[in-house]
Amino acid sequence: MTVFWTTWIIVLTLGNVLFALWLLSSTARKKHGDAAAGPETTGHTWDGDLAEYNNPLPRWWLGMFYLSIVFGLGYLVLYPGLGAYRGTLNWSQANQWAGEMSAARVSGDRIYARYAAMDASALQHDPQAMQTARHLFAVNCAQCHGADGHGARGFPNLSAANYQWGRDPDTVIQTITEGREAAMPAWGEVLGDNGVRQVAEYVYTLSGRTGEPALAREGQALFATYCVACHGQDGRGTAALGAPNLTDTVWLYGGSVASIAETVTKGRQGQMPSQGSRLTPIQIRLLAAYVTGLAEESNGQQP
Repeated sequence: MTVFWTTWIIVLTLGNVLFALWLLSSTARKKHGDAAAGPETTGHTWDGDLAEYNNPLPRWWLGMFYLSIVFGLGYLVLYPGLGAYRGTLNWSQANQWAGEMSAARVSGDRIYARYAAMDASALQHDPQAMQTARHLFAVNCAQCHGADGHGARGFPNLSAANYQWGRDPDTVIQTITEGREAAMPAWGEVLGDNGVRQVAEYVYTLSGRTGEPALAREGQALFATYCVACHGQDGRGTAALGAPNLTDTVWLYGGSVASIAETVTKGRQGQMPSQGSRLTPIQIRLLAAYVTGLAEESNGQQP
């Protein structure tokens, strides 16, 4: 802060304090002749004879105002409030935040220390560990995946039987730490409207449902040409590529023929942000144990 603005703030702040002190002092003094003239009124009357007195403040009330001025001056000496002057305590929001964060880290390290040598199975069977993981999930993951982990359209259901990138604890730890980038290319221009409908009908039948047989047969040939490189010959996907299993009931963007056709036509872009810079390795292991331990649901996503 420049000297000009520091001076301006000091003059403005102390000027207001001194003005308040002068105002209190001048209004508290009785004027010469007040006692002889009787009580002073404001000049307002109601009901003909009900007058409003202009009495001075009670002394205890006036004393409280003086004490507040003394307190304010003391505060300005101890804490920053006068431009670039930092105060005798050298306090700042940044210093206090850093101190509180340091204390929180020390406290957190004590809590997480007991989990350091525990594997995913041991963590899942430790009620205190899962309670800690549940709090971590609520703060860091529930915004996208929901408080119960069931997700929403475009956000994976973590209670489902299959994960797009794999459900084993090590893979989930990698997913949380590094994040994921998923890309389904758009095939609308390549396949045309009729080809998209045929592929959508075939994909629809992969999970055991009945579509339009004639369209599905045509779509199988197109699927073998354009889709097997990622989703595999049988449509079970490739976890290493993040290509979903199309034979189950877990549909990230919806599993109706219309939703599948939209996905084939326009493609999909999904992103799981990296949490490695925000969470410690122990916190990530706790989260991985928590989400892989969620109850599996056969119809976790929209069919």
